[in-house]
Amino acid sequence: MIRHFIIDTDTASDDAVALIMAMRHPGVQIEAITVVAGNVPVDQAVQNALYTVELCQQMIPIYRGMPAPLIRPLSTAQYVHGQDGMGDIDLPLNGRQPASGHAVRVMIETIHRFAGDITLVTLGPLTNVATALRQDPLIANAVKECVIMGGTGQGHGNITPVGEYNFWADPEAAKIVFESGMRIKMVGWDISRTHATFNPEDTATLRAIGTPLAKFCVDIQATLVQFAMTQSKLAGFDLPDSIATAIALQPEVATETKSLFVAIETHSELCRGQSVVDHFAVLGQKPNAEVVLKASREQFWNMLCDAVRMA
Repeated sequence: MIRHFIIDTDTASDDAVALIMAMRHPGVQIEAITVVAGNVPVDQAVQNALYTVELCQQMIPIYRGMPAPLIRPLSTAQYVHGQDGMGDIDLPLNGRQPASGHAVRVMIETIHRFAGDITLVTLGPLTNVATALRQDPLIANAVKECVIMGGTGQGHGNITPVGEYNFWADPEAAKIVFESGMRIKMVGWDISRTHATFNPEDTATLRAIGTPLAKFCVDIQATLVQFAMTQSKLAGFDLPDSIATAIALQPEVATETKSLFVAIETHSELCRGQSVVDHFAVLGQKPNAEVVLKASREQFWNMLCDAVRMA
């Protein structure tokens, strides 16, 4: 049985690995890749997605989406992923053409075409999704599941003490999505730093698989690994988008989840974009997300290795 996916991405080094995992997963058909500004400006993110799909010898349509957050200026994460978003290792990330049509319109049309049978995976700021919901609120009930890499289910943030980048970049968009009634599974940054961090030994093992894709997945983390080790105080680079995608592809990778109410902070600059997770139901609100609390490092690792071995 074929499962239908839309992947919404601000394609940088961790997104590229996630795309590879999705493209290589059996039984999954990616109907569209929609691109949003975030890690890098939208046109660079489009080129990065096109390059990654080409590397996998796939023919998946890629659509340019929103170039800036709903009401705030764009603040990229190029200081994390490199100016080109792919580690600044001189890849030829230019000159390719996306499919015609706007990402938001394509998202709406594709969700309706596969109503009840479409999984939406979001790897960047939620600007495209929020814009689609504003234009057509009915898509909220047509999506089978929306797996969101964003926020933190437990613990601290990666851009402020409490904020994760994707929600911080466009908190108003995140708020719209979480209040839409869409069936949401939230995979926060806490899952990545706990279960998807690659120390030098892990990195060497991945590279030693020896395929072009294995080397690519390591090489494009060149700037991320420095940021992760010096700023995030991790043992190496981490892959938040990739473990979120793994959970979308294979739900059992999430070993503990809980239905909880999640609010998005949009007013406080100190707490901008915080995912306020009501673990003890003190607000008395109905849960609006399935929050991933723990994941299987072993299953994620095996999925990643299987994906890059196939090249």
